[in-house]
Amino acid sequence: MKQKPFLTLDDVKRIAAAAEAEALKNNWAVTIAIVDDGGHLLWLQRLDNAAATSAVIAPAKARTSALGRRESKVYEDIVNNGRNAFLSVPLEGMLEGGVPVLVEGFCVGAVGVSGVKSNEDAQVAKAGIAALG
Repeated sequence: MKQKPFLTLDDVKRIAAAAEAEALKNNWAVTIAIVDDGGHLLWLQRLDNAAATSAVIAPAKARTSALGRRESKVYEDIVNNGRNAFLSVPLEGMLEGGVPVLVEGFCVGAVGVSGVKSNEDAQVAKAGIAALG
């Protein structure tokens, strides 16, 4: 039987702390969501002054990224490039800001961020993931 890595609670805390540090460094009020490879929520952190809706959008971005094993921006680009039929796919959070956590070729989860410009959301997510080394 094959084995694969998975996110531990320590990994999740490290990702969350690094993502929070990136957001605070830039004075960005965001929500940070971390999910496992099945899109199940492991961490949700809404920074002070983050919009209430960001607590719904961030987990959706993370879930989309984990299930698709790619950045959520890929789906946003598909729709924006005219493939409107893709909107029928049963995914929420098809906006930039969801980034998969890839370890040894496996998607072990994802980070979703919401609250600022989409590229800035992605920047915070990537900073969090970078903390894993």
